[in-house]
Amino acid sequence: MKSPDDFLPSREMLEFQLFDWLDAGALTDRDVLSAIMDAARQLAVDVFMPHYRQADIEEPRLEDGRVRLCPAIHVALRAYAELGLSGVSFPEKLGGLGLPYTASLALHSIFAAANISTIGYAMLTAANARLISTFGTSLQVERFAYPQIKGRWFGTMCLSEPQAGSSLGDIRTRAVCEGEDELGFRYRLTGNKMWISGGDQDVSENIVHLVLAKVARPDGSLPEGSKGISLFIVPRILPDDTVNDVSVAGLNHKMGNRGTSNCLLNFGEADGAIGWRVGAEGEGLAQMFMMMNEARISVGMGAAALAYRGYRHALRYARERVQGRVAGMQGGAAIPIIDHPDVRRMLLQQKIYAEGAFALCLYCARLIDTGGEEAESLLSLLTPVAKSWPSEFGLIANDLAIQVHGGYGYTRDFEVEQLWRDNRLNPIHEGTTGIQAIDLLRRKILTSDGRSLALLRHRIAATADQAHKAAEWSSLGSALLAYWDKVEEVVDGLRLRVMPEALDDATLFLRAFGHGILGWLWLDMALKGVSFANDTLRAGLNYACRFFFDTELPQALAWLSVVERHGDLARAMPEDAFA
Repeated sequence: MKSPDDFLPSREMLEFQLFDWLDAGALTDRDVLSAIMDAARQLAVDVFMPHYRQADIEEPRLEDGRVRLCPAIHVALRAYAELGLSGVSFPEKLGGLGLPYTASLALHSIFAAANISTIGYAMLTAANARLISTFGTSLQVERFAYPQIKGRWFGTMCLSEPQAGSSLGDIRTRAVCEGEDELGFRYRLTGNKMWISGGDQDVSENIVHLVLAKVARPDGSLPEGSKGISLFIVPRILPDDTVNDVSVAGLNHKMGNRGTSNCLLNFGEADGAIGWRVGAEGEGLAQMFMMMNEARISVGMGAAALAYRGYRHALRYARERVQGRVAGMQGGAAIPIIDHPDVRRMLLQQKIYAEGAFALCLYCARLIDTGGEEAESLLSLLTPVAKSWPSEFGLIANDLAIQVHGGYGYTRDFEVEQLWRDNRLNPIHEGTTGIQAIDLLRRKILTSDGRSLALLRHRIAATADQAHKAAEWSSLGSALLAYWDKVEEVVDGLRLRVMPEALDDATLFLRAFGHGILGWLWLDMALKGVSFANDTLRAGLNYACRFFFDTELPQALAWLSVVERHGDLARAMPEDAFA
């Protein structure tokens, strides 16, 4: 029987990607980070993993206006804060550990694999505190960010509303200014917010809501569209220790990720919820994008972690389950199912999706730590891919893990069915795949100056050039360049189309674009692993990379051909024909 630690991201994989591939050792001391990661693994195994199934069964419940969580979540999050992990990537002057974001995301992956629901509270809290510490006044940072960095308070992001969904320009939450105090401009907020993860819970001393709302004009009307949105800090408990006018109207009952409460919140049922504006009026959405983009990369990493845990379960099962014989043989002993070619294909497919998703998310985190115009430009281009590709293909990996288990896979006796349910939320979390696709194709490519794509091509060309220097990798370098030539040819064709028809196949384009990114990253890692001392890891990189190029890129070329042909059947089909 394997140790629970075997279902977390392996030390070898993480250390290779962090130190040997991304050179995270240039950002922080390797020995210190390794020690912190070891402590995090132990905490994840001892405290987070044991209640993974329990939190799925004992869902958050609403009692007397408050959300109650299963007790094990309390224990885990308090231990997490006591280890100092709540502020792992914040500077020491704010009470953090001062580690780079790349290290922070690697640590997050360990806890996401152990218990995605429980670590969700800490993930949102860190993003909340980072936004306040970036855009807030010094006193706002002291009062509202610092307690979150220490893990005493938790934070949320309140964007969506029942009638608006992802169309944030249509939100109706209203803010009326009451004047100014030491914390800034003070407002009364009224409105409703839906799908608020961690919107209420009974673990932290306080909850800091970051709320998008529109400032009412003197005549009482609200600005139209997204440019009129402002951002407000709305704590559940006010600085004078009174309870703010924020109430839980209900809980959303989810198919997965059940341990994270998901709330409908009412602001201002009585006199209006008190909140303080962050930054200037009308800048709320631009500020909130910082939190959303951090959350998007974290969602991608969470999806990668769930895919990886499912893969490790499938690998163990395939090695232990004895069933069937070599094809064509009538007699002889039964064999482990890992010896069946189709099972091996499914395992390798899971590996390239899960470990590739890790690489993509950590690469984006490394860009954040690098900073500067070039890194920020590339990060902007890659963020929609980092959110959506792991979410979509990590889910496929979990589906394959169920398939490897056969009938046992869809029973609750094995974890793979819960892992699939938990991961199914991620293609929707923090902006659906369709929204990410439109963001990538319209904003980041078709209406941009082309600089980001040129920077990406330069890095891809550098990897291909390195591959051409080694005979065994030269063909893959050529295949990578040919693929990206095709991507640019398709983009050139899309530029000739009018909006919105150019976006008809945006989701398919995103999928193909993401595969091109993953082909590049797999080749880059395989080249780095050529001289690696760990034979098992080196072989894994070699075969995974070649399998991606042999089986995945040909599919992606087919997707690009569909985008290029631009069939308009979905647009042209009469609505009544859907009946």
